[in-house]
Amino acid sequence: MGSPWKPFLLLSVISGLSEFAGAVAARPVSYAAVLRMKTDSSSALNSHGRPRQHHRGGLGTREWPVFSSHPLSSVSLLGSQEDDMSEENEEFGPFFIHEPDDIIFPLDSNEKKVVMHCEARGNPAPTYSWSLNRTEIDAEADYRYSIYDGNLIINNASVTSQYGMYQCKAENSFGTILSREALLQFASLAHFHTVTQIQTAFKEETVVNCTPPPHSPEIIYSWVFNEFPSFVAEDSRRFISQHTGNLYISKVQPSDVGSYICLVKNTVTNARVLSPPTPLTLKTDGIMGEYEPKIEVHFPTSVLAARGATVRLECFALGNPVPTITWRKINGNIPKKARLRKSQAVLEIPNIQLEDSGTYECKAENPRGGTAFKGHLQVYKQIHTATAMLFAALRVYRDLCRSCKYTPRDTSVTRRRVSPQLPTDRAPPFQSLLTFNKCSFSHYYCMLHTSFSSCYLQVRMKYWHHIASVLQVDKLPLIITDEYQIVIWCFDLRIDKITINMFLSGLVVSANQRILLLRNNTLRIVNSSRADEGSYVCRADNQFGSAEMTAVLWVKDAMRVELSPHRVEVTVGESVVLSCKATHDSSLDVTFQWFFNQRPITFQQDGGHFEYIQTESSTVDLMIRNILLKHAGRYGCRAQTSADTVIAEAELLVRGPPGPPGVVIVEEITDTTATLSWTRGLDNHSPISTYNLQARSPFSLGWQTVKTDPDPVTGDLESAMAVRLNPWVEYEFRVVATNAIGTGDPSVPSRGVRTKEAETVPSVAPANVSGGNGRRHELVILWEPVSEEFQNGEGFGYIVAFRANGTRGWKEKMVTSADSTMYKYRDETFPPLTPFEVKVGVYNNRGDGPFSKVVIIHSAEGEPKEAPSDVKAYSISASEIRLTWKPSPGPGRPKGYEVCYWKDMEQQEAGKKQRTVKNETTTILTGLEGNTLYQFTVKGFNSVG
Repeated sequence: MGSPWKPFLLLSVISGLSEFAGAVAARPVSYAAVLRMKTDSSSALNSHGRPRQHHRGGLGTREWPVFSSHPLSSVSLLGSQEDDMSEENEEFGPFFIHEPDDIIFPLDSNEKKVVMHCEARGNPAPTYSWSLNRTEIDAEADYRYSIYDGNLIINNASVTSQYGMYQCKAENSFGTILSREALLQFASLAHFHTVTQIQTAFKEETVVNCTPPPHSPEIIYSWVFNEFPSFVAEDSRRFISQHTGNLYISKVQPSDVGSYICLVKNTVTNARVLSPPTPLTLKTDGIMGEYEPKIEVHFPTSVLAARGATVRLECFALGNPVPTITWRKINGNIPKKARLRKSQAVLEIPNIQLEDSGTYECKAENPRGGTAFKGHLQVYKQIHTATAMLFAALRVYRDLCRSCKYTPRDTSVTRRRVSPQLPTDRAPPFQSLLTFNKCSFSHYYCMLHTSFSSCYLQVRMKYWHHIASVLQVDKLPLIITDEYQIVIWCFDLRIDKITINMFLSGLVVSANQRILLLRNNTLRIVNSSRADEGSYVCRADNQFGSAEMTAVLWVKDAMRVELSPHRVEVTVGESVVLSCKATHDSSLDVTFQWFFNQRPITFQQDGGHFEYIQTESSTVDLMIRNILLKHAGRYGCRAQTSADTVIAEAELLVRGPPGPPGVVIVEEITDTTATLSWTRGLDNHSPISTYNLQARSPFSLGWQTVKTDPDPVTGDLESAMAVRLNPWVEYEFRVVATNAIGTGDPSVPSRGVRTKEAETVPSVAPANVSGGNGRRHELVILWEPVSEEFQNGEGFGYIVAFRANGTRGWKEKMVTSADSTMYKYRDETFPPLTPFEVKVGVYNNRGDGPFSKVVIIHSAEGEPKEAPSDVKAYSISASEIRLTWKPSPGPGRPKGYEVCYWKDMEQQEAGKKQRTVKNETTTILTGLEGNTLYQFTVKGFNSVG
């Protein structure tokens, strides 16, 4: 029986009439309205500000402006000369020339007045009133308001009492119209509150928050480093979000240490405010290792933007190494006009259009892994009304059907009039039909969300003289399939003494079990067949004449569609073919369209997964290659002829790796174990076989699989214990599911939790104990610190033990800082380069831990005590001499030698110096004068002197 598209076929019977002619000509009136658009507003008004009237033979044309901010709509009215009225004496209701606009008023402006503009034309001249937030303003009682020539003047405007939506009303004796609503805002910028100090570890990420002060309207964020005007430069490691205002630093460097000041700027007044400085310091508890990216800033999951606007999508990730950001549009290409800003952290799309809608993805990657975020961008077309003011002569107490067109499809329409009350239910897409019963002198307007379209209607007392031929239209073929219900509407002509008949092939249509003639002149045929084909004529007669409307009806065989296979299961990476075959009337052509989850498939924008294949004229195939999990769902094939439309559906199930498990909760924690629970994720049509528990700490290289109890963790479990953890370490945990297809994505990490202190002393001693050098009489001891994960609890420190080689009894010194790597002992009683036995141990609140192995470390050396001996000189040439010597004995062995030489007739202080490389005991002096006597000294040196 009935399907959703049948009423549309019914309306096609009368589609030969224009949108407004259909509404007026449906009744034999003396004026038929035809809409046309006009852009020249000057031609629409005469010198008196009234609608201009032109005479062309016996036809009068009136042109009416709608809004000064929209193209002018005009209506041609057809009628006899006796209906023309005198232009000079014509009275009409008001219509707007200028409507109020949104205003942002700076509070610090020297001008304390705000003017909201409003101007309307009408005869008699209209009077004006204003409302604030739907409450009428009493300009006579409130000294802050005054109205001059329709404009509203606000004195000493303030945020508390004048902020809101303003609306202008113009009225005369013919009626009332309302303007669009205009928003009055106030530009302001307050001062910051205090900001706290931030500490971070080297190579760790950090976020410097900027909580903006109260402001209006929008502000722009920037950051000052240390002092103004040194601004933070944004790059792949640093990002300033214009959404949150925060400064994000991925992988903190020592150069980032300092004070940060948030600067905000008002976009209207250009006023600037600086926050108090936020100090950023480095922690002393270690260096962060590498870890995978974490998207810290991203755009909303659903972004709604008006067509023509500029959209900025932010995406920035923290991680070490610094992540790289990439963008893509799912099932399509990023618009060529788009630009990547701030090291690809911002995707900017100017002049956005409807075709730019879609799902956008930003992905952050580094060598440790990757993560992605997706959000849907929906572009909508702003509402624009094109409502013609219909100047129609109607008989009093008869119906009028008028149109108020609007966009977009999904916009709801509120319909009102000043008096009397109109219904406010939702209207069907693209046409809102208002029916006014028992019309009298009234004025109407249509409100579409925030847009107003004032519709002026004047009702006159007229009598019908005859039935004109305006009802005659061309024969329109109405094609349907058999067994459907047909409804043919003959215009509802409510005219005195009129007779309406319906004819089929020249014979009067008689009612029977299948054919019904309803009171509203509608012909209904149930269970149609080929016998119902023919030309249907609706004829209206009275004493003044007659008019006819003809519709041609064709009945075709019903179409059938088969989609196979009806249900199919595949595995990720495989391919499948769906075949759609239509059986239909041979006289009709058929077209096909494929759908996925009720949305049309765009074959050029799906990354090559979908292919449309035409095998025969009535058969098409859909090939899906390299199937992904997202391709699971319902696929539809729509076959359409000029008679009917049939849709067949098939279900595609995709087996793949499991989805991520749900939230991971740490239910119990000990010094070496953590009991975890999680919720089951999607198994994607393949049962989960096992779960892997993973952990990461500040000391691990990313995520590591941990030992569990039980082992393995089978797919029917939703709880397990992570074992062999280190005491007194902060961990994050996540869970990964595996099935026969593969391993899925991990769950979201749990909150960070620290294991408890161990009941034992530290178990790991410092490594790589060494030392030496230093200043005279110093013993310098070095070691590598013990990681926090092996300290087993609070109160951790080091015990440095040493003794001179060959002596008995150890000297022990306590080093309380867990980050210390060096200890210096000074004693002037022991000679340079004295060998010491050294070991370094650990302790915590539970007691002393193990010591490292004993190593030999020498104290610092002294300066050389004895001069080199056996110095000899050999003349090599007229300009070269070779010197040799024996090294200095005893402690303070030299690391090199310095040779000083001068002429025999000169003082030693005027001599030149030359040092040997390392501790060599020979050198060659060059550049000397021939036949000249030289004197020499040689002395040793080391790091002490």
